[in-house]
Amino acid sequence: MNGRCVVTGGAGFLGSHLCDRLLNEGYEVICIDNLLTGSMRNIEQFEGNERFSFIRQDVTTYLSIEGPLDFVFHFASPASPIDYIMFPIQTLKVGALGVHKTLGLAKAKNAVHVLASTSEVYGDPLVHPQKEDYWGNVNPIGPRGVYDEAKRFAEAMAMAYYRYHRVKSRIVRIFNTYGPRMRARDGRVVPAFICQALKEEPITVFGDGSQTRSFCYVSDLVEGIWRLAKSNISTPVNIGNPYELTVREFADVILSLTGSSSEIVHEALPKDDPKVRKPDITKAKAELGWEPVVSLEEGLRQAIKYFKETIDI
Repeated sequence: MNGRCVVTGGAGFLGSHLCDRLLNEGYEVICIDNLLTGSMRNIEQFEGNERFSFIRQDVTTYLSIEGPLDFVFHFASPASPIDYIMFPIQTLKVGALGVHKTLGLAKAKNAVHVLASTSEVYGDPLVHPQKEDYWGNVNPIGPRGVYDEAKRFAEAMAMAYYRYHRVKSRIVRIFNTYGPRMRARDGRVVPAFICQALKEEPITVFGDGSQTRSFCYVSDLVEGIWRLAKSNISTPVNIGNPYELTVREFADVILSLTGSSSEIVHEALPKDDPKVRKPDITKAKAELGWEPVVSLEEGLRQAIKYFKETIDI
């Protein structure tokens, strides 16, 4: 065994894939999740693995783990608009109290702390593509502010622990990521479009569809996170795929790959919805030797296969 890791939010989409990777690297993994948005189905494949354990707990209340730890990954948080608008207080608490608890645990164990931050810290950006030195354009009192500001606070807390307590802090700014284990109804564009197409339902495009997104396949993201965790970089690092396309173009890609005859319908753009989103990954390339390798078509085929097997069509 290489060591021990804690993964908060480990029963979520990203957290469960991270648990996969850590187990494959030979670590013991302690998964902590209150199942607010996570699912036991995401971690059922680990049942019987003696190096995996699950604790159902809200990390904003108390966090104590016996024995040594090498890494503490704080990935607990509602992460889609439908979730953090439904759970605004919980989102703020896990970004504030939760990161305080996990940083305290990392400090006590002399472990590396890895914070799952987000491209949402850039808000509706006035700079394109987004580099790590851009401070963002965020509406702190808008409906998305509970998530944006929770993550911005979490980054500030992580840097304070790094500077004051010398905690080995790592901050990954995660851009749009997709793949198996996403929830069909989590409100994000990839599962929404795929499931609508598979069911031959109208594909809902918000606004005129000219807003842009860039999508990173989950295995690429986890590779970047793992490289960052093992590095000595304390400042934020963008991890995402810089291949950019409009939401309308993305809808057309989904229609082509699924062979669906769904029509495209337009609805009003949600408040503070970012008009552009594309990571500048110069830092990740230079300092981690990382860049995505899974093409959009290849990744989407895997995602479509997953949803075909898991949704009722």
